[in-house]
Amino acid sequence: MEQIIFVVWRESIEALLVVGILYSWLKQFGADGTLRYLWFGVTGGVVAALALAGALLGMQQFLSGNGQEIFMLVMMLTAMVLIVHMVLWMREHGRHLHSHFRDQTRKAINNQTFWSISILVAVAIAREGSETVIFLYGMSYAQQSMQDWVSFTGAVALALALAGLTYYLLQAGRYWLSWKHFFRVTEIMLLLLASALLLSAIDKMIGLGWIPAGVDPLWDTSALLSDSSRLGGVISALTGYRAYPALTDVVAWVGFWAVIVGLFKYQSRQSVSATA
Repeated sequence: MEQIIFVVWRESIEALLVVGILYSWLKQFGADGTLRYLWFGVTGGVVAALALAGALLGMQQFLSGNGQEIFMLVMMLTAMVLIVHMVLWMREHGRHLHSHFRDQTRKAINNQTFWSISILVAVAIAREGSETVIFLYGMSYAQQSMQDWVSFTGAVALALALAGLTYYLLQAGRYWLSWKHFFRVTEIMLLLLASALLLSAIDKMIGLGWIPAGVDPLWDTSALLSDSSRLGGVISALTGYRAYPALTDVVAWVGFWAVIVGLFKYQSRQSVSATA
């Protein structure tokens, strides 16, 4: 459940940030009468995300045997790719997020196109919500956590409450707790989570006989930290730690981080070229 709490918490804060920016600018521009368009957009985005969740659950019902295994495996890998994409996107666009929404809000008010505010918010919320749905779907399969709906619902509710509290603290204490530092810390945690999803997918593919395990296990660190213990299980779920990793797991993990470092360097070069 730790993965679920973290992802819902992080994605909800991003959604609250978008809504908060637009809300503050509408209030500042004296456009209180247009706030209903903001809430229309929020509702539309949430409905779109729930529709995706329903579609995924419905699709699963039509699959059986290996078909269901393959579908869930694809969802795990999709969640991993989306996490990496989200981190890269926020690194590139995060600093301009506030000014982007401010300009869009001003344009909508000046042109009296208030429905564009609804569309802007709906797209932003649907994006965050859809990512969350796919993340949860992939992670729940990796951890078999959706089998207990009570615990799953409780984890989501706790994450939403924590997101609201965190957003309040970030807004109230922006002079000592910045959004920049928040996103830098959580992007590292997200990438660790993506690596955990990749290793879960690799383990599933080994189990299906699609790829060889290689030397298995390559080492044994269970004496230091067993991934079947409570603490080890949490660390395994959030980082991909394995006490008995197969050679293929290690190669995949090293390859993942090599790709991430390469993408970060490429992104930095592109940023320098754009400002030169």
